[in-house]
Amino acid sequence: MYKHNAKQLLLPHEFFMPFEGQLNPENRWCKLAGMIPWETAEERYIESLGNPNAGQKAYSVRMALGTLIIQNKKNLSDRETVAEITENPYLQYFIGLPAFVQEPPFDASLLVHFRKRLGKDIINELNELLFLEEEQNSQSDDDAPRAGTTEGGEDASSKEPENKGNLILDATCVPVDIQYPTDSRLLNDAREALEEIIDVLHAPHVGTCKKPRTYRQRARKQYLRFERKRKHSKSEIRKTNGQQLRYVGRNLRIIAELVQKSPLMLLDGHQYRNLLVVQELYRQQLEMYQEKKHSIPDRIVSLHMPFVRPIVRGKKNASVEFGPKLAVSIVDGFTFMEKLSFDAFNEGITLQDSLERFKERHGHYPAVVYADKIYRNRDNLRFCKKHNIRLSGPPLGRPSKDPKVLKEQRKQEREDTKIRNGVEGKFGEGKRFYGLGLVMTRLQDTCETVIAMQLLVLNLERKLRILIAHFLSWLFSNQNGALCC
Repeated sequence: MYKHNAKQLLLPHEFFMPFEGQLNPENRWCKLAGMIPWETAEERYIESLGNPNAGQKAYSVRMALGTLIIQNKKNLSDRETVAEITENPYLQYFIGLPAFVQEPPFDASLLVHFRKRLGKDIINELNELLFLEEEQNSQSDDDAPRAGTTEGGEDASSKEPENKGNLILDATCVPVDIQYPTDSRLLNDAREALEEIIDVLHAPHVGTCKKPRTYRQRARKQYLRFERKRKHSKSEIRKTNGQQLRYVGRNLRIIAELVQKSPLMLLDGHQYRNLLVVQELYRQQLEMYQEKKHSIPDRIVSLHMPFVRPIVRGKKNASVEFGPKLAVSIVDGFTFMEKLSFDAFNEGITLQDSLERFKERHGHYPAVVYADKIYRNRDNLRFCKKHNIRLSGPPLGRPSKDPKVLKEQRKQEREDTKIRNGVEGKFGEGKRFYGLGLVMTRLQDTCETVIAMQLLVLNLERKLRILIAHFLSWLFSNQNGALCC
């Protein structure tokens, strides 16, 4: 059950402090609370609940969203987030509490439900609203004409709007918290999961039916003997993989026999999921072993996170990364999610969709798109030429023989590279400070929510810096005016 709160945002002086005093309205958390469109978030949050009148009383969107923002902004675990909120009155105000409480406002396990309720679609929508609000504020400050009108106020809807602004595009891999996968380790994990399932299925028949032999002790000793060695030859790796494959195949056959006597309903959800994953994992590993190859489409690299895929990046420090691939766009320092997938994809396919979304926001296409060479395919170049958009990079064809033209082209390329490198700064900021460098959640939908939330935090920080800059500009202008008088 969800109870609508008509007043999502309290003023700082309305927050009750136990030892007198008031919250400072200039505090960053008070300012952040005023930037977020809580009412819009509540509308989308209620839609995600299904029937808002059924079940137990749900926590407010202010508490759910505010808690996740705090967690990603401070890069904390679930338990540390609750502890921080319990100790800090500004954080309690930020999540919508009317007064300071000395007890934890909720259990740390509820953060999992918050991430499930607030999916990446809701958070991306809030990201768009934040940017549109900031753009409207900047236009009102500059007295700029609204989109679709000329400076004289005449209707320009019949004319193609002039291209303005810049768009930066790039992609990165967001690592998830999994152990580095090897074939032997994956097979050992699969074998141990199947042994647990065999124990559960055989439990009703203890004393009446002899338990099938699984050779678990022998299998474990063989695996540990292999793992203790620092270096392994190709023959040793293949021998160990073959041994573990045979144990896994034997356990699967035993389970198929036990299912004839014991229903799969005896397994809990986690065990049943492991059984399905291990069946596919065994098929993949057996095919690679028999055909002597090291890759296969949709390869499973984690038993506990089977949706994760290896992403080949070709970088010096990490040629292969394990996690979703994230394509983003940057407009005026604000970061937007263009595509997020656990399967590898060519980021060049996102350019045209990103340009269309840019036009939806602004009413016109950008004048320049700054992107890597991978975006410069024929379809993208043709699209940009059609809509009079300059795509960064050298022109197609042979280089010009005119030294002046060649010099100007190289100068332009250097300037484009400087601007495009801004996206690397955004990636670095997110990975160093806001948890984008390693996602700790275990479910696919919660991983996506966390990544979207980290982009939201990046944009909130950007908006907060703009607010501080405006305040300092106003302060200095007033001081200069007073000195002139």
